[in-house]
Amino acid sequence: MRSSSCAQNGMRESNGFPQVLEVAPLNSLPYVGPLNGNSSMSGNKANETAEKTGPPAMIFLPSESAPEFYSLISQSKTGVALTGSAAMGKIGPTIGLVDIAESDDSYYFRVSLPGVSRDEKEFSCEIEPDGKILIKGATTTGEKTVCKHNQVFKMLSQNLCPPGHFTISFQLPGPVSNEDFSGNFGADGVLEGVVKKLYYED
Repeated sequence: MRSSSCAQNGMRESNGFPQVLEVAPLNSLPYVGPLNGNSSMSGNKANETAEKTGPPAMIFLPSESAPEFYSLISQSKTGVALTGSAAMGKIGPTIGLVDIAESDDSYYFRVSLPGVSRDEKEFSCEIEPDGKILIKGATTTGEKTVCKHNQVFKMLSQNLCPPGHFTISFQLPGPVSNEDFSGNFGADGVLEGVVKKLYYED
């Protein structure tokens, strides 16, 4: 009785187990993942028309080793490299998030640097002619005790970036006139910069 029911269903027995035959499905849809309230089809269409310049990369280096750092960042022209306390991956505001935009003659960038000292002795932003930006600084948050208003406070929760030195490096899309730069590191913890594009005469 078993073999006759298998034959009727289009399966043959092999070694006591039914052998499944390959047949085309009656209906097939590609898997698109779970649907949620935040997804929209218009976002997918916008991504299809976006210019593809290569995958962005974020490189986290727990300790600063100059040769390794420069070797890794040179491999990723569209990436961001973080070292020191910026790369610790702790909970709290993220240091080193970068936005880049361009106009006809300039590049604009802004970098999220919450809790970073704005003291000129501890902070620098270097711009190279090839468009590489190198930011060095130190975070001032994340300490275990805070001395403010003639009082000493012991931290009960620590969610901000730990204190320490860091570097952030990223690449602008093209060469720049690094002498033609204007920047502002505001009290909101955002570094903004505008640098002129460099055009080579033919």
